Amino acid sequence: HRILIKNTDLKFKRYLLEALPWSERLVGIQGFRGVGKTTMILQYIKENYGLSEKALYISLDNIYFSNHSLKHFVTRFVAKGGTHLFIDEVHKYPNWAIELKNIYDLYKNIKVTFTASSLLEIITSSADLSRRALIFPMQGLSYREFLNFSFNKTLPSYSLHNILEHHKEIALEVLEEIKPIQHFSSYLSAGYYPFYKENKKFYLKKIQSISNMVIEMELPLLRHVEPSKAIKLKQLLYIIAHSVPFKPNISKLASRIGITRNTLVEYIKHLSDARLLNMLHTDKLGLSILQKPDMIYLENTNLSYAFASAHTSIGNLRESFFLNQLSQSHSVTYPKKGDFLIDDTYLFEVGGRDKDFKQIAELKNSYIAADDIEYGFGNKIPLWLFGFLY
Repeated sequence: HRILIKNTDLKFKRYLLEALPWSERLVGIQGFRGVGKTTMILQYIKENYGLSEKALYISLDNIYFSNHSLKHFVTRFVAKGGTHLFIDEVHKYPNWAIELKNIYDLYKNIKVTFTASSLLEIITSSADLSRRALIFPMQGLSYREFLNFSFNKTLPSYSLHNILEHHKEIALEVLEEIKPIQHFSSYLSAGYYPFYKENKKFYLKKIQSISNMVIEMELPLLRHVEPSKAIKLKQLLYIIAHSVPFKPNISKLASRIGITRNTLVEYIKHLSDARLLNMLHTDKLGLSILQKPDMIYLENTNLSYAFASAHTSIGNLRESFFLNQLSQSHSVTYPKKGDFLIDDTYLFEVGGRDKDFKQIAELKNSYIAADDIEYGFGNKIPLWLFGFLY
């Protein structure tokens, strides 16, 4: 704990750090491996507790917990005056849900913050945590965060309403600090996961390795997918990656892979929950595990380069970027006209600098998110600016 706190850098902080209700008794943070969950909680400890013994960071994949219970550990921690426990990799511990429930019910004065795989079904777990835990998903870097992290900037985020109403003024403010178009392609190819800074040469290889681990280890552990079916999931991911944006023909795709229709839809849902895919439905209620999505995208643009670099098209990258950035805090559905419907209100077409309003000209609250422009005009807004939402 002390070594980690000492070596934690406070220069760059993720969007969720200030938004989380750290004072609540049980808070969970879910996300793809490498998005920065561990670093964020270590930063919070360092800023708010320093080396005080009231706070402690532990990881449940530590060999210590193979022979010691979490509940017994917490009993000792509380007895020594501990008040805030930060638990990493909670999904690596067999009885995590029951023991977290027991800890919550027994120790009223301790706060627990934990991180977990995005695949962990916290609300539907064996213990009833739905009334106890507040769960927050964590995405990879927004384009704004990428610029701040890469160039030591402090560019602010903006609400969607603010961007729609004042995009010209906001673009001017950003352009006084940095040229966003200059770095946009770098972000699309290798800037979504904070570990891009560690070793850019092997960045895409690391994404592939993490994705393999999710499919081969986490899906069998957390979703009870037979390990022998991992090859089917990889085949599915490969086909989708080479075809996005993908309008699935479920029966044809199931036959190609050699699985049933229901199994295919279930696998697509698993890959979406694992933050490898983004599913788009015509309505917000299309979330049943057996309801096929209307469109499928890769969860972020870096995955396109990791899985299908030779088949990456600029049109796909633009749409994947827009969907990824908007879905962090907005409802995104598939409209009859246009590319994306946001919060059942705002209709968007996504394209290049010459994209016009021909397809959505008569529709209310319609906008164009246009790539390769620094400034917008009217309802035509620079695509890069939607990377400043968080």
